[in-house]
Amino acid sequence: MARLPRLNLIDIPQHIVQAGHNNFPCFFCDDDYLFFLQSLRAASDQYSVDVHAYTLLPNMIQIIATPRVPNGVSSMMQSLGRRYVQYINHRYKRSGTLWSGRYRSSVIDSERFLLSCYRYVELRALHLGLVKELKDFKWSSFAHHSGAKRDSVIVDHSLYLALGRNRNERCNNYNDLFKQSFDVRLQEFIADTINIGQVLGSDAFKKEIEKISSTKIGPKKRGRPKKKLSEIN
Repeated sequence: MARLPRLNLIDIPQHIVQAGHNNFPCFFCDDDYLFFLQSLRAASDQYSVDVHAYTLLPNMIQIIATPRVPNGVSSMMQSLGRRYVQYINHRYKRSGTLWSGRYRSSVIDSERFLLSCYRYVELRALHLGLVKELKDFKWSSFAHHSGAKRDSVIVDHSLYLALGRNRNERCNNYNDLFKQSFDVRLQEFIADTINIGQVLGSDAFKKEIEKISSTKIGPKKRGRPKKKLSEIN
């Protein structure tokens, strides 16, 4: 299936993925992760993007965020990418590209998939074998959502806030989500969706996105187009 043009729609969350060039590392020490997070917070503030969840893997970043202004995500990612590449090139006396092309993104049907996307993103380090327990991975938003610490990068989405009447209740309920096994088919669906840049949502949600964006979301029918009645006669 062909990749869709990136959809930068205000007030609709996006799953964002940026990989290192040829899957090479883009983080080399703790200072690099810290600088990236500082830069992410600055860029998200500057371009009015609410960052809800993230994970920073050695060769990849994954972010869930909602733009509050047109083209907010694309502006944030361009600014973030330039600043971080300049930092890495200066620190390690290198040159050339760091990222594997442009970032990938997919808009998310919040009611059906947002919290599942949180889990997908925050579980990556565990699924990739980087840690034995999720709480041991420092470079994701899991610590914020689970109650271990507050993260100044994060702006809580209303669906996360709806998990409880206060922070303690929300964190407990969020931790309960991770006690459940993550359906493999859902993991594959989320991965496939971001890989091809499609919309993660129901058919009704896709139709809504088509109206908002004036962009065809579903796959085109195969084969030759049917002839019009006038052409047949």
